[in-house]
Amino acid sequence: MTFKTALPVLGLGALLLCGCATPPPDAVYREHHRPQLSFSPERNWMNDPNGLVYHDGEYHLFYQFNPSGNAWGDMSWGHAVSPDLLNWSELPPALPVEKDAKGAITQMFFSGSAVVDHANASGLGQPGKPAMVALYTAMFPQARTLAGKTIQAGTQAQSLAYSLDRGRSWTQYPGNPVIELPPAPYAAEYRDFRDPKLFWHAPQKKWVMVAVLPNLHKALFYSSRDLLKWELMSEFGPAGSVSGIWECPDLFELPVDGDPARRKWVLVMSQNPGHPAGGSGTQYFVGDFDGTRFTWDRAASDGQVQWLDYGADFYAGVTYNGVPDGRRLLVGWMNNWLYGQQVPTTPWRGAQSVPRELSLATVDGKIRLVQQPLAELKRQRAQRVAELASAQVAPGVLPVQSSSAAGDALEIELRLQPGSARYSGIRVRAHGGQYTEVGYDREKGTVYLDRSRAGQAGFHADFAARHHAPVALRSGQLPLRILVDGGSVTVFAGQGEAVLTDQVFPGRTSKDMALFSEGGTAGVTGLSAWSMKPVQLKPANATEGAGR
Repeated sequence: MTFKTALPVLGLGALLLCGCATPPPDAVYREHHRPQLSFSPERNWMNDPNGLVYHDGEYHLFYQFNPSGNAWGDMSWGHAVSPDLLNWSELPPALPVEKDAKGAITQMFFSGSAVVDHANASGLGQPGKPAMVALYTAMFPQARTLAGKTIQAGTQAQSLAYSLDRGRSWTQYPGNPVIELPPAPYAAEYRDFRDPKLFWHAPQKKWVMVAVLPNLHKALFYSSRDLLKWELMSEFGPAGSVSGIWECPDLFELPVDGDPARRKWVLVMSQNPGHPAGGSGTQYFVGDFDGTRFTWDRAASDGQVQWLDYGADFYAGVTYNGVPDGRRLLVGWMNNWLYGQQVPTTPWRGAQSVPRELSLATVDGKIRLVQQPLAELKRQRAQRVAELASAQVAPGVLPVQSSSAAGDALEIELRLQPGSARYSGIRVRAHGGQYTEVGYDREKGTVYLDRSRAGQAGFHADFAARHHAPVALRSGQLPLRILVDGGSVTVFAGQGEAVLTDQVFPGRTSKDMALFSEGGTAGVTGLSAWSMKPVQLKPANATEGAGR
């Protein structure tokens, strides 16, 4: 919403501000719009997260990476490691694009996943050195022969690589590809077959892999005892939203409402295009998996499409394998294929989201996926820069201004009481007519994220927009947790059943906050805002190489 006439500035009332300064940032990774709360590569293009796995004290983040430029191309697996999912060391690419003597690409490394073969079922490990095994989609632009198999040009096949030194160096399995083609009914016609996600299915003591036939909106479920030989078990789909191709699946189990005796499975599926915010997005299905087949529990969601994130900039989200405390942690690409190669960032383009903790909860009688930022993110809180016990906001704006709030990264928690207001909420990254608005539309019953006045938007006609997510008030209130970063705003509403992530590109001086109301009086209780310490990001030339 926009105000059509100048509005009075209201008194600060009960607003209490402190004069705390954000710690001075490091010189590295501090360019304009650079994320301060999540990982981005030092330079060049990045998209989907791949191979998320914990091993020997490190969280590994592999990702689709172009080592040659700032747009999609030369697909390789980039690599970074972290002890805590906050502070990252960027390593050299793990699986670099392969080219012949003339520079023509012979193999690109598309998305996939990784596990640690502690039992050495694959036989690829050594005493004291379990194999980290990556199953990825090998894309072959040219026809070639591998392990006696003739691969046609344009084929996408599932291949395997392994590492014995904690992911620092990799060996291609000599029997690649381990799954050359999709099942027989589709093999002759459909060469798009990709994005394997692996996990260990403990009840049946086997590895399970889910991949996709993107154009058919099908998930394919395979099983293996040794990670090398795979057997097709079942299919799922089409179902839910099929407006665009399906990509980057994931499948995992969670307790419902924290009850270990009541569990459901969640199938995550990215889709491009067809998301409500435009372009690419991610849906999920709640159901059951018996070790062979996934069944969607339509009653759990009224048969309606459930979106993981209702903003424009969350795609290809997948979860970590091997997290030591059993949490289900999700990371997604914070961008959109609609305009991702045009966003005004340099020398990098593309970032990963702050990791999210997932759970299942009963909300309004239906089972919903609930998300919250990684618990450890609270360690990054530097100083409380604003605190508000309660306030009434008559039609207009209530500025929340302090030099201490003038940071690129903030975390804000508040309880919004929309009252009689048609629209109400908070504006962030505000100054001189620029702002990003987080609000509640009382008539629609939606929380929204509006970036139509957020800053640079001319690189794509559909970028400046407002995005909505359905969420119900509880006792007339809406809890909001908002992450404001150098180039993004993420909103967790309610219990976390409604989430919106949008990139924004404001000017350097747009660092203020303001409450607002239109069409009636709204209230706010318990507002707190913190400046956030930037996470540590060490570039590849400052970290260890192979064999650490």
